[in-house]
Amino acid sequence: MTSAKSARRPHHWRRDLIELAALFTAVAVADAIANLIGHQPDGPYLLVASAVALVATAAFHTWWARRHSHAPPSGEGGSAPGGADAAEHGVRVAAGMAGGSGAGGIAGAEETTLWRMRTTVRDAPGSLAALCVALAGLRVDILTLGTHPLAQGTVDEFLLRAPASLEAQELSREIAAAGGTSTWIERADAHDLVDIPTRVLSLATRTALDAAELPLALRQLLGRCTIHSLPAVTVTGRPTGESAPVEGVLEETVMRLRDPSGGVISVERPYLPFTPTEFARARALVELDARLGPRVPRSEDVLTLPEGNEITVRRADRGDLAAARAMHDRCSQRTLGLRYHGPVADADRYLDHLLSPRFGRTLAVQTASGKLVALGHLLWDGDETEVALLVEDDWQRRGIGSELLGRLVALAVEAGCDSVYAVTQSHNTGMVAAMRALELPLDYQIEEGTLVITARLTTDRLTTEGSARPSAPTEGARR
Repeated sequence: MTSAKSARRPHHWRRDLIELAALFTAVAVADAIANLIGHQPDGPYLLVASAVALVATAAFHTWWARRHSHAPPSGEGGSAPGGADAAEHGVRVAAGMAGGSGAGGIAGAEETTLWRMRTTVRDAPGSLAALCVALAGLRVDILTLGTHPLAQGTVDEFLLRAPASLEAQELSREIAAAGGTSTWIERADAHDLVDIPTRVLSLATRTALDAAELPLALRQLLGRCTIHSLPAVTVTGRPTGESAPVEGVLEETVMRLRDPSGGVISVERPYLPFTPTEFARARALVELDARLGPRVPRSEDVLTLPEGNEITVRRADRGDLAAARAMHDRCSQRTLGLRYHGPVADADRYLDHLLSPRFGRTLAVQTASGKLVALGHLLWDGDETEVALLVEDDWQRRGIGSELLGRLVALAVEAGCDSVYAVTQSHNTGMVAAMRALELPLDYQIEEGTLVITARLTTDRLTTEGSARPSAPTEGARR
């Protein structure tokens, strides 16, 4: 930039005198050459040829100057502007901006597809640039880029926008040719456009508000994986031997973290090894859960049954253990048998596990007098999700079971579950009717008198507000 003061500075008179003298000298030399050549037999032709050569030279110089007027200066040591180091730096800067295009370019009208890609490259200058050149050749845009340093090499994780005609196999071949190894590719959606720090903060907030969110937060943080909460003792009180050091254990495709409530949280991802960066993020979420201690949202919904009685539906936890055992005592042997599918005498032993936020979410139905009359469980079972209901005999056939089931399915949709299943007996008409009332696609499987009903969830039919709830009870107030 030039300051206003220097812009107004007048030219020195000596410079003007020199330029004028040079102009007169050039005119005198040109006149002498013209007179010398013009008096020769071929003089006019030589003058015309010289004029044409001068015009061609001037035109070429003008074209060359305009084409290279915006070229960036070369780096130190005479490196070319388009060198690998400069390309790699530019890609890292551009890819760090959400929605920025790091390589390639796709016409706005062309149909595109989002891909998540992870590949391992050598930790050497130019390795990332080679990948970006390969992506540019396929007209693929880099939307985001994250790096996971390893002892040898670096794992680069991309969010890509590619032409819809580009197949994953072709993309994988080009990446391999550019030096990428252990490449993993899967389809992505708009939710993946959120940058990693924002996603981690969001998951930490959800975990801080609800202890039951920890397994879900880990699954969303790490992608497709299987999470098991392994208790320290069985329902009969025997030690399971499951333990892990405070700092956790990372074994390629398996990580084991100490559960703050006792036992171990096991995370498995057979198709893709975990990186130390992912392990550190998962351990930070578990440490946050441990520091905050037990916590369950205390929102309550007051509903009115058709006969006029009011009930309260709320979240339950281990603090409701005594009330749940009292409800067991009031239930008939048949009701307990349909719920637990085993010896009725062992029913109380399952409650501590079922009411733990680590294994899922529990909804309780409470009467105006404070008595617990129904429980509904949404249980995390590895990659699947189970729903289970228990309604006290005197409160059955009033729509309470259907109300609980609708709310549990809404919670499953909110958690991102693809389906839920219920295990019951083939003659349990109440549970079968409640599942049918959801008006969702159902699959039935019967084995030795045990009926497994799986409901496939569709987010366009259900919302997180619980639109699948039946209309028998009416909502009176919320507090």
